[in-house]
Amino acid sequence: MPIVIDRDLPAFGILTGERCFVMDKERAHSQEIRPIEIAILNLMPTKETTETQFMRLLSNSPLQVNVTLIKTATYRSTHTEQTHLEKFYKNFEDVKDKKFDGMIVTGAPVENLDFEQVAYWDELKEILDWTEEHVTSTLFICWGAQAALHYFYGIKKHPLKKKCFGIFVHHRVRGDRPEPLMRGISDEFHMPHSRHTVVYAEDIRHVPGLEILAYSKRAGASIIKSADNRRVFVTGHMEYDRDTLKKEYERDVERGLDTQPPANYFMDGTHTAVRMNWSSTANLFYINWLNYYVYQVTPYDLSK
Repeated sequence: MPIVIDRDLPAFGILTGERCFVMDKERAHSQEIRPIEIAILNLMPTKETTETQFMRLLSNSPLQVNVTLIKTATYRSTHTEQTHLEKFYKNFEDVKDKKFDGMIVTGAPVENLDFEQVAYWDELKEILDWTEEHVTSTLFICWGAQAALHYFYGIKKHPLKKKCFGIFVHHRVRGDRPEPLMRGISDEFHMPHSRHTVVYAEDIRHVPGLEILAYSKRAGASIIKSADNRRVFVTGHMEYDRDTLKKEYERDVERGLDTQPPANYFMDGTHTAVRMNWSSTANLFYINWLNYYVYQVTPYDLSK
């Protein structure tokens, strides 16, 4: 089944060219099914790239998925054309009376700021409260995960001496019963990370109702969920494209920053060829989330 997005959205042409199953809204309205409603709160400055990355993963599910893109009203993005934002994005005020089957809250390049210093922190807190009654399951990514862990559970983030930057090995944490979110994912898998802060695994373990599903010696706790499956936290970036870290590294070098090449990423010393070893895990993870924590538990009538 397809992901349903606006035909004029740049992601539509990109994903169609990749032979992903996408459908415009006019065609979707003729389908006699109830599609899954997913909201994406996009906090990244590179909005077009980020929205395409998440839509690519959502399009691999057999479910028909309607995507609503949301931006903050209290901070205006300077890296994305205003015409793009006005055409394809909604403010929270526009959707706060609506209910969604699932929601994704992306990362944001504000991790070196205290949460209260972030321009849209008050707005984000309102959205986080809103998800409790209006979203079946919410997936928080990188800084979005740190922000939600802090807001809901009081878990602090801590600065790293060295940026966590590269592709790192992760290990599944086996519990007493099978975990649907991790179904089909190998005991050992890889995930990209790019951040200057960390949440300590010990702080998470001390909170009743939170469970660590995957852990990395270098990157720390990477996949965490709440006991009721309504909140999932991913501290890395499974959604990243092959060249995302490469572009970030080149951008830092151009700015004169003392950034080391991303670990376990380039295949040789030329810093050009990239080893991509996380895409299959990403596809399985997002299919599992949509199937087990959204589709199978969300009501047919969202008003209920």
